[in-house]
Amino acid sequence: MKKSTFFVATGLMVLLSFAALAFAQSGSELTTPGMSDKMKTAIQASLEDDAHAAATREVIKTGEEPGFLGIPGAPAPNVILGLIWAIWVGWIFSTVGAFGGIMAGVGHITIFGLADYAKAFGKGNPVNNLLTDSIRVSNQWLVGLSGMISSFNYYRMGRLVAPLGICLAIGGVGGSWLVPELTAGKISLKAYIGYFGLIVFVLGFFLVYEMTPKGSASKKAAKAAAKAFEKAAREKADTSEQGVKIIEGSWTFMWVAVAAVVASALWINLVGGAKIIAYILVLIGWGLTFLIGNIRFTFFGQEFQFKAYVPMIGGIVIAALASFLGVGGGFLYVPFLTSVAGLPMFLVAGTSALCVLVGMIVSIFSYMVGKGVVVAWGLIGMELIGIFIGSMIGPRTSKFIPEKVLKIIFIVLAFYVGIRYTTKGFLGYSLVPPF
Repeated sequence: MKKSTFFVATGLMVLLSFAALAFAQSGSELTTPGMSDKMKTAIQASLEDDAHAAATREVIKTGEEPGFLGIPGAPAPNVILGLIWAIWVGWIFSTVGAFGGIMAGVGHITIFGLADYAKAFGKGNPVNNLLTDSIRVSNQWLVGLSGMISSFNYYRMGRLVAPLGICLAIGGVGGSWLVPELTAGKISLKAYIGYFGLIVFVLGFFLVYEMTPKGSASKKAAKAAAKAFEKAAREKADTSEQGVKIIEGSWTFMWVAVAAVVASALWINLVGGAKIIAYILVLIGWGLTFLIGNIRFTFFGQEFQFKAYVPMIGGIVIAALASFLGVGGGFLYVPFLTSVAGLPMFLVAGTSALCVLVGMIVSIFSYMVGKGVVVAWGLIGMELIGIFIGSMIGPRTSKFIPEKVLKIIFIVLAFYVGIRYTTKGFLGYSLVPPF
C-alpha cells in the first residue's frame, strides 16, 4: 500500500471515528432536551451525598436560563467568541506544533469561566468531576482536530517526518497510561510543579542559546535545510518537491507498534480487567521500535537520521513527566524535535501534531466511551469550525515566517508556561491564565 493511500485511509477512519462519537452522544440517551442523562445522574448523586448536597442546591439556580451542559444558571459561553478563540488555537498549534491544549484551556477555563463554576460545587462533587472532565475533553477535541488537519496539510507539503512523530507517539501513548498505572500512590511530583516551571524557563533560555551562532554550529544540516526552504518559499516554488523523503526505515514494524500501544491504552481504559494483556501489548509496541533500526530521510538536500528507539524513549519520558506533574506534555515535543532530533522548525509543527493526534484519539475514546463524559456540542461545533480555519491557515502561513521567528514565538510561549507553573507551584495560584 502506498504511503499516501494509507494516510488518506487513516484520515478518513479518524474522521469517521470522531463523527461516530458525536452522533453516539447526540442520541436520545445523552442529549435529551436541556440536559444529558449523565449530568442528571451526577446531580442526583451529589444531592444524595450530604457532603455535597448543599453546595449543589446553592450553585444550580433553578428557574434561570440553562447554560453550559444545560445546567440552569451555569455560564453560557458565546459561540462566536468560541469560534474566534478556536481560530487562534488552531493557528498557533498548527504553526509551532505546541500550546494547543494550553490555549484551548485558557478559553474554556478563563475566558468562559467554566473552571470556577465547576469548583463552586466543591472538591469530589460528581457534578464538579463531570464538568472538569467535560472541559478536559473539550480541549482535547480542539487539539485532536487541529492535529489531524495539520498532519494532513504538512504531509502534503512534504514537511512531516512521519516515522519520527509515530515513534514519539509509540512511547507517549504507552507511557501515558503505564507510568500512572505502575506508580499510582507511590510517586507524586505535583508538589514540585513550581520546579517544573523553572525547568521550562531553563528550556526557554536553552532554545535562545541555540539561536546564537555558537549554539547552532552543531546543527548545520538543519540550518542549511531551513535556509534552502526559506529561499524556496520566498520564490514561491513548490516546496513539496524537495520535502521530506524517507529513504530508510521499516513502516511495517512502525504501524504494528502503534497499533499495539493504542490497543494497550484502550484495553486498560475501556476493559480494565486482565491488565496483563495491556502490559504485554505496550511492551510489544515498545520492543518493535528496537527492530525498526535506523531511519533516514532528506529535506531540501540535507540528510537526517535517527534510531527509532530514541524518540520512543523520549516519548515515554515526556509522558511520564506529564503524568507525574499533572500537566500537558505537548509543548515538550518541540524542544525534543529541535534539540535532540535536530530538525529545522519547518518540520517540527507537523511532526509534533502527528504525535499529539494519536494521543488525543486514544484519550477522547477513553473519556467518552469508557467514562461517558459529555460535552456541549453547540459550543464544540463552533469551536471545531474555528479550529479547522486556524489549522488550514497555519501550515500555509508558517512557510513565510523565518525559522528564527518561529523559534521566538515558541520561546515566548515557553516563558508564559514557565511563569504559569512556577507561580502556581510556589504561590499556589498562577499569575497568568488559566489561573
